[in-house]
Amino acid sequence: MASVAKDMRAAPERRRFRLKRSAPVLALAAALLVLPLALLTTIPQLIGPMMWDLYIYLDVTNRIASGQIPSVDFFAPVGALGYYLFAGLNRLFPEGHPLLVSAWSLLVVTAPLMAVILTDVQRGSTALAFALIAPFLLYSLLPFNIGSFYPYPGAEGFGIYNRQVCQILYVLSAALVFVKDGRKLCGIVAVSMLALFFTKITGIVTGAILCTMAVLAGRLSLRLAAIAAGIFVGVLVVLELSTGIVSAYLADILALLDLNDETLLPRLLRAGSMNIGVSLATAGLCLALLITNLSLVSQTLRRASSHPSVESISALFDLPFVWISAFLLAGLFFESQNTGSQPLIFLFPLLLAVAVDQFRRHGPTARSGVVAVLALAVVLPPALLVVQKASRAAVGMLGTVRLDHQNLRTLGAFKIRPEFAARARLMETMFVENRKAFDQLAAAGEPFSVLLFSDFDFQWAWLENADRAISAVLALEARKGIRFETVMSIDFVNPFPWLMGRQAPRSIAVGADPTRAVPPPGAAEEEAIRTVDLALMPTCPATPTQTRLLELYAPALLPTHSRMTLTPCYEAFIRNGLVTTGARAPD
Repeated sequence: MASVAKDMRAAPERRRFRLKRSAPVLALAAALLVLPLALLTTIPQLIGPMMWDLYIYLDVTNRIASGQIPSVDFFAPVGALGYYLFAGLNRLFPEGHPLLVSAWSLLVVTAPLMAVILTDVQRGSTALAFALIAPFLLYSLLPFNIGSFYPYPGAEGFGIYNRQVCQILYVLSAALVFVKDGRKLCGIVAVSMLALFFTKITGIVTGAILCTMAVLAGRLSLRLAAIAAGIFVGVLVVLELSTGIVSAYLADILALLDLNDETLLPRLLRAGSMNIGVSLATAGLCLALLITNLSLVSQTLRRASSHPSVESISALFDLPFVWISAFLLAGLFFESQNTGSQPLIFLFPLLLAVAVDQFRRHGPTARSGVVAVLALAVVLPPALLVVQKASRAAVGMLGTVRLDHQNLRTLGAFKIRPEFAARARLMETMFVENRKAFDQLAAAGEPFSVLLFSDFDFQWAWLENADRAISAVLALEARKGIRFETVMSIDFVNPFPWLMGRQAPRSIAVGADPTRAVPPPGAAEEEAIRTVDLALMPTCPATPTQTRLLELYAPALLPTHSRMTLTPCYEAFIRNGLVTTGARAPD
């Protein structure tokens, strides 16, 4: 009886212990349970610079709903995973703001992987598991880039793909550094590499560098790496045989490489300069680790040179400053292809492990303190910048006006300071009254301003004019008793089919940047252009993007469509035979 009573007294203690040990996973689950509440209604966002990625998501979502497959049915500059995740979550939460849906949809992939990592880590240290989950939630929940592209606070609807890759790399890094269970590590590596491949091709190259480093250091065995690679290839084979998406995606990447012929070195230097603070702090940390562990480094080098073996070579690669240097170079490679991102956040799990290891080896000494300070210099500034941006955007919502629209659905849930709205109206008048001057500027290959696409008034006016263009199209359809079933845009983005409940033509590229993401139209593209019912082109002001796209599309578009002025800031190209427009090309 005494033993039974003792067990009964011990049972609550054991439950408390299990609850405490599971606290990090429970915290992750609690955060995920709260997110749907923010997607049940449309939460307005402060207008921000370069909202283009957001519009692309809506375009592709509409195409997916109509049965089109990214890369197979249209040119896509990045992988399809983000599009499908967004389409699925948007269907579940149709009233959620697209910006929040795009930011949080990746959690469908990363959150379960992070939960597996936490279950492994929290067995040894709950504090360590919490230290891993805090940055993960910070960067996953707050949709902001690290780096400033505009002085005013606002939502950031660009760099979404890049942020997603960085978040996947964070999960992969945490697994490579902390997960001890071989089967779990193998599964996480396989899923992470698949996610990286189908998010952005440069992401999988970066992930491969991280995994190679783990193999060389003996952290990931060759057997597990081979199994993960087998799973990766097997999934690709199944998807290729069933949809053809893999070969089509690779063909798009090759076309992108052909369009972007800049060498890697200038891009790496640019990435290094854009992330100079973190890069210098990381280099300083590597130097400190080399100096403070000089005897260990010397012994490891001598052992590897005098008695080369798998173990001695792995020990050389397993030196902390070697790990960190490899991760830094991998991160700079990825950032060399980006505008807007959360660069190098995946250094955090590695630096956390290094700092903990230094403390365990040397205790609370000056050498451990130097390593800790330099590690904080790497990881704190990016986190603080994201918090600062989110805080400024929240405060910036005070005293704003909401966009007045009829046709933009959840995309129209933006606010802006009244002075920017007033400037948008003034500039629109200037663009209309002085159109020839701005057309000539665009024809010369120059936008009205180098910051035009970041200017809040331009972004605001773009949404207003898109709304007016849709109203004009609907009015035209009502007058003529017709319906334009397929709609394209002679612009970088084409959210109109999603906004209007119509179809986007197949084969036409999304994210149509003629300088780096639109191959010359082939037979399929030309046929799609010839048969599209309606093409819309903004004109307030003309930009080099629209001017060049019109040149690319003109051979197929102009002979088969009639050009008319739809609104003061939009022109329409209507397929011949649909309606008698009585229109002519503007002078």
